[in-house]
Amino acid sequence: QVQLVESGGGLVQRGGSLRLSCTASGRTLKDYAMAWFRQAPGKERVFVATINWIGKNLYYRDSVKGRSTISRDNAKNTLYLQINNLLPEDTAVYYCAARRDYSSSRYESDYDFWGQGTQVTVSS
Repeated sequence: QVQLVESGGGLVQRGGSLRLSCTASGRTLKDYAMAWFRQAPGKERVFVATINWIGKNLYYRDSVKGRSTISRDNAKNTLYLQINNLLPEDTAVYYCAARRDYSSSRYESDYDFWGQGTQVTVSS
C-alpha cells in the first residue's frame, strides 16, 4: 500500500509560481508511474501532468503546457509539479496519483493510489 501526501499549495497572485510536492510512504515509488490531477470548484477532476517511473515520457494538459514541469526524485520518494505564470483558472485542489505500472498515463482510471489533495488558489 502507498500513502501519498501533497503539500505546497496556497494562495498566490496571478503570475506567481508554486511548487507542489507529493511524498510517499509505505513503499518506494520507483516502480510507479505518477501523475498530477486537479479539480476546480464545481467541476470534474482532470489530468494535469504525468511522468513515468524513471522521469521520462512527460505529458501535460494543454492549458499548463509550457509553464509547468513535472519531475520526480525517487531517492526522496517525492513527486513535484512546478507551475509558473499562474492564472485564476488554475485554482483547484491538486491531487497526486501513483500507478502500479512503469508507463505514464493521463487517464484517472489507470491510477491505484491517491493523495488527499492540496488547495491552490490564484487571485486576480
